[in-house]
Amino acid sequence: MNFKRILFISAMNMLTVTQVNAQQKLNPEIEKKIDVLMSKMTIDEKVGQMNQYNGFWDVTGPTPVGGSAEQKYENIKKGLVGSMLTVRGVKEVRAVQKIAVEQTRLGIPLIIGFDVIHGYKTLSPIPLAEAASWDLKAIEKSAEVAASEAAASGINWTFGPMMDISRDARWGRLMEGAGEDPFLGGKIAAARVKGFQGDNSFSSPLRIAATAKHFAAYGFIEGGLEYNSAEIGTNTLYNQVLPPFKEAVDAGIRSVMNSFNTINGVPATADKHILRDILKQKWAFSGFVISDWASIREMIPWGYSKDENAAAKAAVEAGTDMDMESGIYVPYLAELVKQGKVNESYIDEACRRILRVKFELGLFDDPYRFLDEKREKEVIGSKANHEAVLDMAKKSIVLLKNEKNLLPLKKSGQKILLLGSLAESKNSPLGSWRIASDNNTAVSVLEGMKQYKESDLQYVKGINTTTEEPTFLTEVQYNTTDRSGFEEAKKAAKNADVIVMVLGEHGFGSGEARSRTDLNLPGLQEEFMKEIYKINPNIVLVLNNGRPLTINWADENIPAIVEAWQLGIQAGNAVAQVLYGDYNPSGKLPMTFPRNVGQVPIYYNHMNTGRPFDKDNNVFWTHYSDSEKTPLYPFGYGLSYTTFEYSQPVINKNQFQKGEKPVVSVTIKNTGKYAGKEVAQLYIHDEFASVARPVKELKGFELVELKPGESKAIQFSLTDKELGFYDNSGNFIVESGTFKAMIGGNSAEVKQVSFEIK
Repeated sequence: MNFKRILFISAMNMLTVTQVNAQQKLNPEIEKKIDVLMSKMTIDEKVGQMNQYNGFWDVTGPTPVGGSAEQKYENIKKGLVGSMLTVRGVKEVRAVQKIAVEQTRLGIPLIIGFDVIHGYKTLSPIPLAEAASWDLKAIEKSAEVAASEAAASGINWTFGPMMDISRDARWGRLMEGAGEDPFLGGKIAAARVKGFQGDNSFSSPLRIAATAKHFAAYGFIEGGLEYNSAEIGTNTLYNQVLPPFKEAVDAGIRSVMNSFNTINGVPATADKHILRDILKQKWAFSGFVISDWASIREMIPWGYSKDENAAAKAAVEAGTDMDMESGIYVPYLAELVKQGKVNESYIDEACRRILRVKFELGLFDDPYRFLDEKREKEVIGSKANHEAVLDMAKKSIVLLKNEKNLLPLKKSGQKILLLGSLAESKNSPLGSWRIASDNNTAVSVLEGMKQYKESDLQYVKGINTTTEEPTFLTEVQYNTTDRSGFEEAKKAAKNADVIVMVLGEHGFGSGEARSRTDLNLPGLQEEFMKEIYKINPNIVLVLNNGRPLTINWADENIPAIVEAWQLGIQAGNAVAQVLYGDYNPSGKLPMTFPRNVGQVPIYYNHMNTGRPFDKDNNVFWTHYSDSEKTPLYPFGYGLSYTTFEYSQPVINKNQFQKGEKPVVSVTIKNTGKYAGKEVAQLYIHDEFASVARPVKELKGFELVELKPGESKAIQFSLTDKELGFYDNSGNFIVESGTFKAMIGGNSAEVKQVSFEIK
């Protein structure tokens, strides 16, 4: 029976909506339609909606025969599949959607998912780089571009954004997130949700449902080691890990993905506290929860579930609504219900949540609304999309050092030598997690600099960064032995006025399963840099990387350093426009850069400890005996081609009653020769609280654009949301006491004012 006929049948024996909080503001018309549909569904069909399969054959090709592909094909026809992932392209998606809509008993459409991490075909910078822009409008636009291209390809659901807060640069998946700070991470999460989902009406076929991942504490895995366990206290969980997810839920995100890790011994996939108590009840999340790839099955090797039956039971009772590729829900859940071992209300709730999002996406009104071949051709790779990601790339670049005023480069009359194989790479700048893009489609730094026709530019490779070109599925093998290009590069360096060296990690050197114990420039790159420095010290180091690196020697010796990350398809143009001064860099670091891996995890919002620095900045006990305690570059750090001066901040009064809003004001002046943008950052410190508070916490920022000599006064209002914190029971509280408000251009260089809450 086709579903469109069902909608006009009076609902008999309406199912009760389970575990739905009144605060969710559900659409009553959609809820009625879900009731009607579910009254007609068998338990097997309900469980089928909870089942997601990976793409498994050429859908427009011959029907698969034999093996798991044939079984998946048959299950779609039986109505035992609710979603597909990695099926893309209008023709392919239409073919699989047609099976679900026209060959199953109820004609329930599939929701089509895909990892759209930093763009679909037209790639933006990696998310960590975008976070360095601190430009929420640009980040929202980047997500909008990604959504439009994915939607035009037939996809209506993305497994992003990732909002895992992490303080550990060893972890490869840092490149997918927004860094170490929950406040910045939360603002960026909300911006990306808005970019993907628009106003949440999904009236446009170019907006898609977003996923908050990974829930939760994936960024706090031990040793930065992929898929590892996380042992964290409640203070860290409530105040560092969860806030960005709460921001995403408040922004209307439609799905949440489990993390792979255990949290204090419990797999996140089976953690009732975070999934039911917090996400679904306290936060009133009305979308659905999907497992990460096979994370339900992986609870067996974790030593948590003894077999598939136990894993299915634990996951569904905890609140995991959809099974991604474990293949466990369909074979076991219905039978567990029939045996009385799992309450059917859990299946009803999960099915309802999934159907709700499908209705919201308009898939029941038109299952083919995302499938338009003309739109696919017009949207993907459009000129406007390229312009948007170029803008995002320029805003993501961070100037770390600029002595001798080596930058910006002169557009003529200056001999410039470009070195490093990464400078000519059209693949590495694309970064990791770009499964819908085409290899070697990035504008290289060499190509970008060649656009400046009057520039006297010479390129010499020097050395190969890697021994061979890696892929998403292969380990990066860095060159550690071949120095054959040293001499040619050294000879060329003698005659150059300025040398630009592009060094760092390959684009596939970070990402999932790319954890590292050494954060130095890999392979022979630092040795190569030192050899060139002996010949000519006028070096601009351009870093390509997906995580903070330890570049102590470069910081001590190289006069100019540019953090250029992996910037996507327009990388070379963005780097060139910054180097030649057509764009004044304004990025700020979203993560602390350590001096060495022994400092990791290192982060700005740490506790003071009982024996901190004294008034003369002497260290008592909290220090390393073989290294400075301070970072190489602090959180929020970034220079400009101009300079900015901050006035002493002032506050509207010194004492406030609870509920009153302290307003902190500061004037910023451009004291240099170039027009530029500055990210003014507000931090606070609650000096004495029932739970010890960090030395400083970011609570506001504003992007200010100033001409030379221009000044601007800005204000930050502190509401309860900024002044409060979560106690160890997860309750948000605002306490009386003394506070410091600090404003500056980074977390280490601030000016402060004190006030009191009565």
